[in-house]
Amino acid sequence: MEAVETLVREGMHRVGASVLSRLLSQGPPEQRTIPCGCGQTAHYKDLRFKPIVTVVGPVRFQRPYYVCGQCSHAPNPVDAALGVEKQEFSPGVRRMTAVAGSDSNFDLAREQIELLAAINLSTKSVERHAEQVGAEIRRIEQAEINRSVQLQLPIPMGAPIPVLYVEIDGTGIHVVKKELQGRAGKIEGQPARTREVKLGCVFTSSSVDEEGNPIRDPHSTTYTGAIETAEEFARRIYREAFQRGWSRAKIKVILADGAIWIWNLAADQFPGAILIVDFYHAAEHLHKISRLLFPGDEAARLRWVSLIVDQLKAGDIESIVATLRSLARERADLADKLNTEAEYFERNTEKMRYPKFREQGLFIGSGVIEAGCKSLIGSRLKQSGMFWTVEGANRIIALRCCRLSGRFEDFWEGQAAA
Repeated sequence: MEAVETLVREGMHRVGASVLSRLLSQGPPEQRTIPCGCGQTAHYKDLRFKPIVTVVGPVRFQRPYYVCGQCSHAPNPVDAALGVEKQEFSPGVRRMTAVAGSDSNFDLAREQIELLAAINLSTKSVERHAEQVGAEIRRIEQAEINRSVQLQLPIPMGAPIPVLYVEIDGTGIHVVKKELQGRAGKIEGQPARTREVKLGCVFTSSSVDEEGNPIRDPHSTTYTGAIETAEEFARRIYREAFQRGWSRAKIKVILADGAIWIWNLAADQFPGAILIVDFYHAAEHLHKISRLLFPGDEAARLRWVSLIVDQLKAGDIESIVATLRSLARERADLADKLNTEAEYFERNTEKMRYPKFREQGLFIGSGVIEAGCKSLIGSRLKQSGMFWTVEGANRIIALRCCRLSGRFEDFWEGQAAA
């Protein structure tokens, strides 16, 4: 049965390719000259064939060929209208490579396209065209970011939003050696081994469950991210929040771990927002301290951490800081680490008033962005043996953010309209 199915599909593709070739082919044009991009005029020369790979296989069609005598450029309005100017693949095939290449490594994507669509491509072609789509998404995003800097974005209209969240995190990916030159590593004195992808998400919440826990609105999460500086990312996440209706939100929340760059960004870009440090990240700090204090006594460690985590739940950060400062004076061997942790809690005191946040029906955990780091970045860009260029990674990140945000169809429709 499979052999018969495959044979029939091959026959249908051959017929389809033949029909498509005839549909696309044109004769000599009535218009013998067309405008050239240089400002001069291109003149009709003859009919020439254009080979492309389509969803029904290889196709060759003829169309008018023009050449500009001034700049020697050969503009082709037919190719432009069909979306194949300077392209070897049709829009349908490029869409396939973008979807498959954003979900799987490029060689596996090539195998999937061959198996499911009976289209034979090279791995490099899948990579090139998937990144090409990602580059176009990045270009459109950057244009909108630049407009936001100039305060030229239209104000999104719509109903008021009860609660709008912005969550931010970072995760490292392996890059080629040239992308690490001159960069310091996380461990002092050692070179960098990864580059950080800064990732942000925006979502809304309109209700709470019977126990008062907030409920994320279905399909409300959108993502944006890139390997870039904190300043560049600040403009990126602001644009995303603004487009999602930041100005219409009754309650605005920034939720993240304790990274200083995130809170500097939040203070600069989102004044007036409620700032919350992820509870579980803060609790992990206390667990790490307990392992330092009681390395060989698990029972004592659990007793100590249980009491101090209760203080964290109660939002009594001052008591936690006092305890850590006292321990630092008693334990000279751990003084530096304990004082560093005390500074972390002291710096984020008002962002850890968890009872107050719970009373407002707000999330206190940044699980959405952490899951995004794993599913959006980790599952595609952190596979074994992968080493990226920054530009290549950013193109795939843009493509995946677009798809996981539910915007790929809108993007593709925009491409078709253009």
